[in-house]
Amino acid sequence: MVKWIAGFLGFIITGSPLGALAGYALGSIVDNAIGENQGADNSYAYGRAYRQQNRQQQDYYQRQGQRNSFLFSLLVLASYVIRADGKVMHSEMEYVRQMLRQNFGEAAVVQGNEIMLKLFERQKQMGAAAYRQLVGDSCAQIADNMTREQRLQLLAFLVEIAKADGNTHADEITALKWVASGLRLSEAEVESMLNLGRGTSSVEAAYKVLEVSPDASDDEVRKAYRRLALKHHPDRVATLGEDVRKAAEKKLQEINAAKDIIYKARGM
Repeated sequence: MVKWIAGFLGFIITGSPLGALAGYALGSIVDNAIGENQGADNSYAYGRAYRQQNRQQQDYYQRQGQRNSFLFSLLVLASYVIRADGKVMHSEMEYVRQMLRQNFGEAAVVQGNEIMLKLFERQKQMGAAAYRQLVGDSCAQIADNMTREQRLQLLAFLVEIAKADGNTHADEITALKWVASGLRLSEAEVESMLNLGRGTSSVEAAYKVLEVSPDASDDEVRKAYRRLALKHHPDRVATLGEDVRKAAEKKLQEINAAKDIIYKARGM
């Protein structure tokens, strides 16, 4: 587990909301890793030559910190969304395991599953209201430390988890919109992602994907598409890893499919 979590402490620090959850889920490993990271930062005070010599390594650890902070944040928010309808569905957990397998390999599936179970346990211990508050505080921490594009991809993963059982419960949708608000994203962006994949067969769904009204002018539709394509461009999350970039690429393909069905319906 140390190899997986050693670099994820990019913005997860002791005493922060995410740090509290990481401490519970991972125990003393978190404090040790934080100490190591802080020590590494302090070592850069010894001189310019040392800093230059280690810049490449520092950049690598910074990228790993971003990537693994993103994945741990996803597990925290998923633990809230999955339980929003009062039960944990096997299909939703399996989606999370598949995501971990793609991102970190087979060993991380076991580790990530253990973290999720710990988070569910913590939620039960604290009670729904207190855990909701902690998740809300975590959302604020995430919003302060991730770019808008990274937060959008985080939300996209959460929506896919909620959709994994084929029936997105109303309580899950409410939870997604509440999380989105905490991440400083909009309800329209949640609705857009909920309709991704449906836009190839339904004009109504396609308009929701593009976050535009069916009454919008052709020019407004074009502008809505360009705006959406820009903010969901895969290159904007490339620092989180090739697998995350590919997930964003798939999302952009679905946005393009929604655009195509609207253009066809309008004869554009």
